[in-house]
Amino acid sequence: MSRRGGRRTVAVVTGTRAEFGLLAPVMRAVAAHPRLRLRVVAAGAHFLPPARTIREVRAAFPRSVAAEVRMQRAGAGERLEDAAAVGRGMEGFARAFAAMRPDWVVVLGDRIEAFAAASAASIGGIAVAHIHGGDRAEGIADEAMRHAITKLSHVHLAATARSAERIVRMGERVEHVRVVGSPAIDGLRGIRAMGDAEAARLGDPRVVVLLHPSGLEDGDEARLARGVVEGVRRSGLGPVLVLAPNHDPGRTVVMSELERFGAAAKQAEHLPRERFVALLKRLAGRGQRGVMIGNSSAGLIEAAAVRLPVVNVGPRQEGRERAGNVADVPLGKVGRVGVIAEALKRAASGDRPRAGHPYGDGRAGVRIARVLADVTVEPGSAGLLRKRNRY
Repeated sequence: MSRRGGRRTVAVVTGTRAEFGLLAPVMRAVAAHPRLRLRVVAAGAHFLPPARTIREVRAAFPRSVAAEVRMQRAGAGERLEDAAAVGRGMEGFARAFAAMRPDWVVVLGDRIEAFAAASAASIGGIAVAHIHGGDRAEGIADEAMRHAITKLSHVHLAATARSAERIVRMGERVEHVRVVGSPAIDGLRGIRAMGDAEAARLGDPRVVVLLHPSGLEDGDEARLARGVVEGVRRSGLGPVLVLAPNHDPGRTVVMSELERFGAAAKQAEHLPRERFVALLKRLAGRGQRGVMIGNSSAGLIEAAAVRLPVVNVGPRQEGRERAGNVADVPLGKVGRVGVIAEALKRAASGDRPRAGHPYGDGRAGVRIARVLADVTVEPGSAGLLRKRNRY
């Protein structure tokens, strides 16, 4: 691998709107480091309508986007169609990496874009650094991909101490596992709460619904989404803002149920990260009594950091570490009359959650850049690339 001018080339792969928000501080830290060169590879769901969030990526890093890899096709959301998208992604990433010859490929999480990129890089002899490995989110099929990415990776950038312990127990080298925190916390302090005028354009919500597919059968997926709609209605809390789910299998089912809100809720396909965090901060502010409901990791990470109460429904986030801001409603209780409504009312009327969470201090991006620059074993060397279980 090339280290032109003594700098290591770092290809950061982003495939979704949510994970781009987490990776942006990592990208900025890499770009600012004197011994690193940033290359952004945009892929996957960024190209899907209607949001087409590739525009955000290009706008944020206009000089660093080195490749674009199209994987999914609009309207194709079944699991076997995702499998075909992984194949297209691996081929596209392989071509991109062959052209740019990076020293590192950085991926985050558990989605198919990260899996395809890690597979192409690892098979191709390029060092992979994985952020948010070792987490548990047991309710979705992507959990297997997270652990598969761990085994494909060479340096592990864990968000919490518990996640780091799991990575080591999977047989990874202790010296290649670093606890850096979650980049989801980076930059939160610098974002101001949303003002009145902008909130008014969103319907001045008191309740934000962010419900993604959970990897369930269509009937259970619909039952879960229907329970959220009915629970919000019964709670009497409002106004309501519904954010569109991500592009996982089951999105169409979830969307059709969320449309039952009708005129009772404002709908938004996507909020850029700064606006989303600003809204969470507004809801968490004194006198607002706001609450978030759904099954997004943002409810357990970003919302915890800004002390916003969250009602987490269904199995999608089972096993993930929590702070005191979360009230869980398991799938078995979703259909019971009044359970979600009561959880929402308790969350909205109670004291604001205490500060504290397991996801770090907001300096993950800087730590990650430092690891990528300072690893003494050359990224392309056999000492790093040759994987061995430690048990």
